[in-house]
Amino acid sequence: MGPRLKSLAATLVALLLVALCLWAAQWQYHRGVARHALNTQITSQVNSPPVPFATLLAEPQSHEWQKTTLSGNFVSGKQVLLRNQYSNGAFGYHLLQLFQEVGGSEIWINRGWIAAGKSAVAAPVLPEEDLADATLIGRVRLDRTLPHGSFFALPTRNQSGLIKQWNAANSLTTPAVPFYLDLLSASSKNLVPQSPVELPELSDGPHMAYALQWIFFAGLVLYGRFLIRRR
Repeated sequence: MGPRLKSLAATLVALLLVALCLWAAQWQYHRGVARHALNTQITSQVNSPPVPFATLLAEPQSHEWQKTTLSGNFVSGKQVLLRNQYSNGAFGYHLLQLFQEVGGSEIWINRGWIAAGKSAVAAPVLPEEDLADATLIGRVRLDRTLPHGSFFALPTRNQSGLIKQWNAANSLTTPAVPFYLDLLSASSKNLVPQSPVELPELSDGPHMAYALQWIFFAGLVLYGRFLIRRR
């Protein structure tokens, strides 16, 4: 390969690297915009008035993070433990239990964080079941998680289908409603969570800084190619 072909190949490689850096910068930028929009939405919904439970059944997508009030009773034995949950640096679980609303709908309620057992094989201590009629105040959550991202702009898959998994694990003949609630308070002291589910950290994250970083990398590639060409 002659000098000209080598120079042309090096230029093409440099341009390819620049294109990849610019793609990564664009991806991080859009992730930052999406994260900011989501944080704004969460803040607005959290501070908005409670929504009637009947409204949620008709259109839950518009009311995520809002509070709602419902009455009914928990269903015995219908519980799920979500692994890998942390509270104040301690490892544990989120305890979900099925709740039957007075109108007949069944909904999963996240009753908050509980500590893990003393070892990996030891079961956690669950709160005693209280099946009496109660009124709950909860925060609406859809069957999805917050956006994910990584330094190298590689998309990660959001966890979804959780409610279907909980329904199947408990052999529910009638599926629960397609959203769940983070329990905040209850009319019975026995049901008030000792460690309620906290709001996510409402930070825009480092996406914009990473976008600028990738643009800087693209500039370095071009500058490096210029110096090599000059020599």
